[in-house]
Amino acid sequence: MPQPGDEPWAFDKQRAALLVIDMQSDFVDEGAVMEVAMARHRIPAMRQVVELCRAQGVPVIYTQHVLSDHFDISPLETGYQPKLKTKGMREGSAGAEIVAALAPLPGDVVIKKHLHNTQLETVLRNIRGAGRVDTVIIIGTVTSICCESTARNAFMRDYKVAFISDANGGLDEPSHNATLDIIGKVFGRVMTVAELGNLLQS
Repeated sequence: MPQPGDEPWAFDKQRAALLVIDMQSDFVDEGAVMEVAMARHRIPAMRQVVELCRAQGVPVIYTQHVLSDHFDISPLETGYQPKLKTKGMREGSAGAEIVAALAPLPGDVVIKKHLHNTQLETVLRNIRGAGRVDTVIIIGTVTSICCESTARNAFMRDYKVAFISDANGGLDEPSHNATLDIIGKVFGRVMTVAELGNLLQS
């Protein structure tokens, strides 16, 4: 990983946007259909990031993973997770909503998604003025699935990626740490909430 002072790019808060990935009740609540306990435990750190970004005028964008009762919108996903064929992240349900501790405010953007073909890229291109955003800050869940996928997709589109190690929640420590390792080596800068705070407040 790059050493301090040897980062591959400089962080400019005026060109950044925060992505809060899938912090929904069906992922976060105790006993939920797709419970990720680490995500629940890291809500205070995630909230700190959201509040720091809002205070510095960094746009906050939420993603919301949504499935349907009307047809199998994600047949491969439900193949691996059969319980999702009948429950979990249903549009309009309480379980699909962003947890109250991180609830969007007026002016925040919420993007409903499967895993691809969302409005996210259009929003990023224009939310601070055409072509202004060049950096995405990533927090949320699941570290090694949707968060890592978002980081890789952003990198492939030439966005700088700030991946916040203690404000992402993984299925377990090994997979969480594996993502931090590969992101830090190739796809972005891995930093803590405190390190991000220093950059935002400088």
